[in-house]
Amino acid sequence: MSARVPIHQGRAGNDNKTKRQRMAPDHFRKHRGFAVLAAAPLTLITASPALAQSGAVSSLAGAAPLAIAVGAGCFALIALVMVRTVKSEGKATRRRAAEQIAGLRALVDEYEGLLSGTREVTVLWTENTGSAPKLLGQAAAVLPIGRQPASVLNFQSWLSANDAERLSRLLEDLRVHGHAFAESLNTLDGRLVRANGWVLGGGAAMRLRPAFLEPTAEPQVVAAAASGDMDSVRAVLDSLGAPAFARDGADRLIYANAPYLALAKALNKGGTEAAPPELLPADQLRAHLDACDDSTMPTKLSLDWPGQGKFELVEFAVAGGRAGYLRPLTDAAAKPSDGGVSHISGIVDALATPIAIFNAKRELIQFNQAYAELWNLTPKFLVLGLDERAILDKLRTEGMLPAAVDYHEWRKEHLKSYERTTPHENEAWHLPDGRSIKVISAPAGADGGVVYVFEDITERLKLESTNKTFSNVQRETINALSEAVAVFGTNGRLTLSNPRLSALWKVSMTELGQNPHIDQIAEASGRAIPEDGASIWRDLKRGIIDLNPTRSDQTGRITRSDGRLLDFAITRLPDGQTMMTFLDVTEGASYSRVLKERNDALVAADLLKDAFVENVSYELRSPLTNIIGFADLLAGTEGGTLNERQRAYIDYIRASSVTLGVLIDNILDLASVDAGIAELRPELLNVSTLVEKARAGLSATFPEISGEKPINLVVDIDDHLPPFIADGTRIVQVLYNLLSNAARFSPPGGEIRLSISCRAERMLFIIEDEGPGLTDEMKNAILTRIDQPAPGRQRGAGLGLAIVKTFVNLHGGTINAERREPRGSRIIVNLPRDSAMAGVAE
Repeated sequence: MSARVPIHQGRAGNDNKTKRQRMAPDHFRKHRGFAVLAAAPLTLITASPALAQSGAVSSLAGAAPLAIAVGAGCFALIALVMVRTVKSEGKATRRRAAEQIAGLRALVDEYEGLLSGTREVTVLWTENTGSAPKLLGQAAAVLPIGRQPASVLNFQSWLSANDAERLSRLLEDLRVHGHAFAESLNTLDGRLVRANGWVLGGGAAMRLRPAFLEPTAEPQVVAAAASGDMDSVRAVLDSLGAPAFARDGADRLIYANAPYLALAKALNKGGTEAAPPELLPADQLRAHLDACDDSTMPTKLSLDWPGQGKFELVEFAVAGGRAGYLRPLTDAAAKPSDGGVSHISGIVDALATPIAIFNAKRELIQFNQAYAELWNLTPKFLVLGLDERAILDKLRTEGMLPAAVDYHEWRKEHLKSYERTTPHENEAWHLPDGRSIKVISAPAGADGGVVYVFEDITERLKLESTNKTFSNVQRETINALSEAVAVFGTNGRLTLSNPRLSALWKVSMTELGQNPHIDQIAEASGRAIPEDGASIWRDLKRGIIDLNPTRSDQTGRITRSDGRLLDFAITRLPDGQTMMTFLDVTEGASYSRVLKERNDALVAADLLKDAFVENVSYELRSPLTNIIGFADLLAGTEGGTLNERQRAYIDYIRASSVTLGVLIDNILDLASVDAGIAELRPELLNVSTLVEKARAGLSATFPEISGEKPINLVVDIDDHLPPFIADGTRIVQVLYNLLSNAARFSPPGGEIRLSISCRAERMLFIIEDEGPGLTDEMKNAILTRIDQPAPGRQRGAGLGLAIVKTFVNLHGGTINAERREPRGSRIIVNLPRDSAMAGVAE
């Protein structure tokens, strides 16, 4: 404290000088200014002898200007002297102030340098620094290795969760309400840190310093030391497994626990619990105690006793004296090393892959946040120094490890990782929650230990399973194709094929399964098909190995020497591969050739048929006209001389001639339809007239001969039919053919009914008879109806119904046939009322 007093005195002196300098104008105004103002009366007094010599008061006015001039000159002279004096004093004052400021700055720099060299961190919040705090000291004293100094204020990154929250509340209370604090905090790596906060002028300050220099394996000792209770310290030391002791204020050994006494006995040191022995030689003990007296921080000393191993002596101050213990050291612990992983701790923390590192004692020495999140382990449980077996037991208790019949045997097998000298990948852990974890273990270094790398492969396994399923489906699909498939990579090797390729080119599946090059396939095909197998594949090779991005797909046909015809296609795939397909079209080509020949023959026959029909029809019409004319002549001129039999014969000739004429007309009409020259001539029609024309044709075809019963035709026409526009000649042919067909299949004297009505914009013509009726087959093909056996009087050639269907379609109508109950049939013709827009027959 002696060094601080002059500083405060110097600051007080500087403040007094500054105050005097600020008071200088007032001093000048009160004292020196008064003297200047008094110079004018003084000048008048000095001028009084002159006034007296003049002897006249009246001459005072004449002497006044002289007195004023003399007074003004004196005032100017005095003022000049005073200004020069004040200016010289101001320069001296500013020089002294600059020297003091420089001294203060140097002093501040010395203090900051002193604070920066201490094993602690001081954080300042002042009015001058604004909201940004100022950090003084060594941040590495409280932060883990590799952290930036600014991380001091990120409490969650180096303090336990509870302590980080507690320190944040204390700091806020300090800055808002000015409440000082002093607390002990636990870091994430197991160290104890003391935090003190206090008000600093208009701001606040906080000091962080380690309460113990190394990670505390014995936190109870440090806690007891911080409490300052010697009895508590002795109680804790007594419970330690390591040799421990306590000293009083005079550095006398006043307590030792059982391990300390056991070690002393092993070193042949005398002593009892009431008078414990010193383990160090006198000179070494004196030097160590001197070092302890010079520092309030914990001190350490490495010791090596043959036969007992190496120890580290750690002593720290407690109330009323000092306490300490001997920490056993292994060869690895004696070195300032953490197993060779300290240099990668920052990398491990930054990785998203879960990683955990254990030393040779199976103690956790490094892990990252991803590891804690993978196993859902809290910071309170997952602390450095934790045994891996404890972690495994906790995970098993929470049901997060793979199901095993014998857990202890499984754990024993897993812990063999510490015995391996090379990296090893274990079988995937299939966890009860559905996740799959891949575990990779590797030696942590020359000192032993294990580095575990965990990878959640659940999604990858799902993708692999899906991809495998797709591949199997793809392969099964390709194998089921009738085409031969071959997929070649950019290197010209076969990557995918199906059995059809093997059968088509006579190359074994064993050879194709070895991913052969296209040249090897050409050689194998050349052996199987010596004539042209190799040459064909060499020609195809150009389309496969062509890597031009602008190339197009190819198709073509191959004619092999063995008579096989193959259609091939070369397709470029998006991934750069090339797919080639082959299809054996030999049989298809043969069938196509046969069908083409038959089609040509049918076309030629159809042309002959058309020519024949045209010639025959016209050739038949001339003799038929003669027959009809002579039959009419005989019936008219010789009718009186003919007997009944002769007259019946003439009527048969006339009826047959009419029927033959109708057939010839039908043949010509069908020929014109087939030729595509049939056209409709729509006109406004009278439905009754159409019916009468059809009835007249029917009477000429079925005359009353030899006492046969006449046709019983019943016509039912609606009274209010709308106008009907159609081709009258074609409609008469439709009605005549339908009525004559019904007459042929009706029994003699059977009723034939023709009903004509209108429904919406359609005309309905319904013909019903009492014939044998329609079968299911006849419903599907009404043109074959007349070829079925029936008790009717006549059989037709089928041309009537054929022409009916053709003319109905030309008018844009439909025709339908159905059975009547209990017997008979019904044919319904549905025509539009206006057929003017009907097209030409195709």
